[in-house]
Parts: sequence; C-alpha cells; structure tokens
Amino acid sequence: MRDILKAWRDDISQAVIHCFTADQDTLHGYLDLDLHIGLTGWICDERRGHHLRECVGAIPANRLMVETDCPYLLPRNLPAKLKGRRHEPALLPWIVREIAHWRGESEDALAAATTATALAFFAIETPSHPVEES
Repeated sequence: MRDILKAWRDDISQAVIHCFTADQDTLHGYLDLDLHIGLTGWICDERRGHHLRECVGAIPANRLMVETDCPYLLPRNLPAKLKGRRHEPALLPWIVREIAHWRGESEDALAAATTATALAFFAIETPSHPVEES
C-alpha cells in the first residue's frame, strides 16, 4: 500500500491511514509521505496490539487520529463487557486513555490535540476551533 500511495501522493491533498496496525518501519514510511495515522481499539488489545505501544510516540500530534473502526475492534480495556459488543464513538475515551498512557501524555491533552487534528483535516470550523487556511 505504501508503494501505491507513494506513486499517487502528489495527487492526494490529504490522506489518513485508517486503522493502522503495522510496524515502526511502515509507520515511518507513511509519516515520510506526510500521511495522517488513525489508531483504533487495536492498541487496547493485549493479545495483538502491544507492538503499537512502541510506535505511538513517533506519531506527531498533528498527524494522529483516533478512530473507532465501528462496529469492530472494540477496546479490550473497557471496565465491563458491553451488551451487543458493538463499537461506537462513545467508546473513544478508552482508546484515548491507552494511547495517552503509551505516549506519556494526559488524556485531556491527547483528546484536545487529536480533536484539533481532526477538525483541521476535515476542514470543520467551529466557533472555538477556526480552521487555518493553508
């Protein structure tokens, strides 16, 4: 995928790698292409997401996005089993908590940074978050 994106990168204004689950080398390749990185509940999974914990600190705050991958990849760090086991945006705080822990940041700081990143990426203007023109 990185090779395909590299070939087309000049034709794409912005792009996000949805549900990033790869390794450090792949991450750095995507960052070198100036891509945004989306993290999901995968990082909360002690069985298969542990390698992401080593990577999250390398993602610049202005390129980090937090995703649900709804309805899948339910965070495994939830305090109790959910009825229906459906992932939804209301569960983003558990993903933020995990990412913040491994980045050595507060949850509030990470939430604010990733919100600002999403607002800028999607050009969403709010009274408290004016979008900067590029």
